[in-house]
Amino acid sequence: MQLNSFFYLTRNQKVAYYRIMNRNTDIIFKALADSTRRLILDELSERNEMTLYELTARLIMKHNVSISRQGIAKHLSILEDAGLVFSKRKGKYRVLVFNNEPLKDLLKGWIE
Repeated sequence: MQLNSFFYLTRNQKVAYYRIMNRNTDIIFKALADSTRRLILDELSERNEMTLYELTARLIMKHNVSISRQGIAKHLSILEDAGLVFSKRKGKYRVLVFNNEPLKDLLKGWIE
């Protein structure tokens, strides 16, 4: 829907595509701007598929982060909006999974 509104305003599809891609890039960089969120990604990349409880315990014990599960859930919401984390059902638990594809796509232009 946003693409269509940009397209009709500018009459230039390339400009519309650039604005949407720029917005996605901004969301990823804003998600990575916080040190707690980077620690969450570090933990999930080290040991993928953790429950919120396991992630909270690892952050508290390993990194001395004083944060509640609700606080971590808010950080996870931002990471999910950026596409860096998603959750899935595994039995009776919901596990968190790190998705590095947005980072690969983001850095592809600078690395190649």
